[in-house]
Amino acid sequence: MTLSLDTLRRQAKSLRKAHERGDAEAAERLRLMAPRPAGEALRHADYLHVIAREAGFDSWPRLKFAAETLGLDRAERLQALRLAVFNGRPWAAEALLADDPALAEGAPDLAVALYDRAAVEAALAADPGFARAWIGRRTPMLHLAFSYWFRARPDLEGEMLAIAELLLAHGADLDEGMPWPDDPGHRLSPLYGAIGHTGNMALADWLLRQGANPNDNESLYHATELGHHRALKLLLAHGAAPSGTNALLRAMDFHDHEAVRLLLAHGARPDDFNPRAVGGAAPAVIPALHQAARRMSDGRMVALLLEAGAEPGHIWQGAGAYAMARAYGNRALAEALEARGAATELSREERLLAAAAEGSETGGARLDPKALPEAFGSLMRELVHLPEKLAHMRRLVALGLPFDAPDGVDRIPPVQVAGWEGKPEVLAWLLSLGPDLDYVNGYGGTLLSTILHGAEHCPARETRDHIACARLALEAGVALPRVLIERCGREDMAEFLVDWAEARAGAQG
Repeated sequence: MTLSLDTLRRQAKSLRKAHERGDAEAAERLRLMAPRPAGEALRHADYLHVIAREAGFDSWPRLKFAAETLGLDRAERLQALRLAVFNGRPWAAEALLADDPALAEGAPDLAVALYDRAAVEAALAADPGFARAWIGRRTPMLHLAFSYWFRARPDLEGEMLAIAELLLAHGADLDEGMPWPDDPGHRLSPLYGAIGHTGNMALADWLLRQGANPNDNESLYHATELGHHRALKLLLAHGAAPSGTNALLRAMDFHDHEAVRLLLAHGARPDDFNPRAVGGAAPAVIPALHQAARRMSDGRMVALLLEAGAEPGHIWQGAGAYAMARAYGNRALAEALEARGAATELSREERLLAAAAEGSETGGARLDPKALPEAFGSLMRELVHLPEKLAHMRRLVALGLPFDAPDGVDRIPPVQVAGWEGKPEVLAWLLSLGPDLDYVNGYGGTLLSTILHGAEHCPARETRDHIACARLALEAGVALPRVLIERCGREDMAEFLVDWAEARAGAQG
């Protein structure tokens, strides 16, 4: 099939014009394809969507992807297939393979990632050392664990596990990790790939049953982010040790009482922290009550921690738990500490922070950011994560707290956090204050790439509006490199970006 994108774009424009002048046939085409609920205003992307559906594709990005790949040579299409399989775009991989079912032939990494057992058996027969060989940045077991293909083909679970068995029988190391790009000494295990990268519970279960190390410094932490407890229970059942990890603190990020209970029952300690670990390359682990303050934990969570022995008197980065509770506006924690006689006197700056949190009058006072304990250096950034904190943040800025200071670890400023969280109202306010739109965070991310990452990975993404955030960023003048469109793993976001780029004669880059 030969597709002309220019022709299809013209068809979309013609459909839009016909619909806007009240053409009955155009209205019926839109009704049949239902790009959005009746009564909602239509955009250019909706007309492109109808054209794509009429051409037999689920969306415009899928049609555009098919049209663009028809002209690629095999090497380029192979690379596109790899990006799709390992970056969470199984629909793009399906499109490539539908056009050329033999595309992955001769590519051993894709034979593993696409669960082609016959090809893996042939590779092992030709070279028994294949199971431990490095193919690019991964061994075959890592290619299996970092593949998203199970989402497109859950019917191939048996083949996937059979390949895992074959690799293990031929000497594959279950704990051989992939070097982290920015830190070769830090490695990501197959278990992390299955749990923290793809969410492949069937493979995670198999790896643990075969003896994979549950204490790989990543999997337990990321098991708290999945919205279910299957991975966490699997890891704990196979000997994962929460003590000395950030897993408890991460579970508190999601107000997950059951996860916290499980971790405490398996040895997590509320005050397993290093008071000297401030700044530097590794994040400081903080006392649990300080974490409860900045995550706005409820009374039930506070009670769990206090019953487990959390100490109210710890000082972290110059601040006590009571001062943290007041500065963040966490009344549940403040009242629990007051009831235990653990309330402490606040400094002038801490009183101003508490007033901002509580909405109290400050008489025009201004705080001195340099006089604040280090614990409050990321206050603005941390508040972005929390619900209903915009008014609180406005009061802090009025007091003189910097609005765009990045944290000291990941170097992510509040404006990028708002984008990652998918909070357009907060993002719009921060953009109005004039942040640095060219800023690159500690992960190498820009505002737009951070929004796109949040659209795929923010735990609350289903209830947030990352597309509105992307629109705000683009309207503010942030560049749209073509590579961000090509690697976008969420279809509705990809469709929006395509529409934006098409309406402006193509993306940059």
